[in-house]
Amino acid sequence: MKVSIDLGRCEGHARCLECAPEVFGYDDVTNQAFVVAAADLQTNSTAIRDAAEGCPELAIKVTEDAIQPSL
Repeated sequence: MKVSIDLGRCEGHARCLECAPEVFGYDDVTNQAFVVAAADLQTNSTAIRDAAEGCPELAIKVTEDAIQPSL
């Protein structure tokens, strides 16, 4: 799973922090959210999806890792 925030869309509502405070942080200087580098995305995957769905600006992008077929 990969999570990113489109800073061109993020308006700092901080709803993502309410859903997944272990994953998202807030920059008081830019008034925008960011993804915490050391966040455990797999453990918090449900909260991350909730945050993405609840973002009023649709600024959070969640991409699932592709599963490589075994040969």
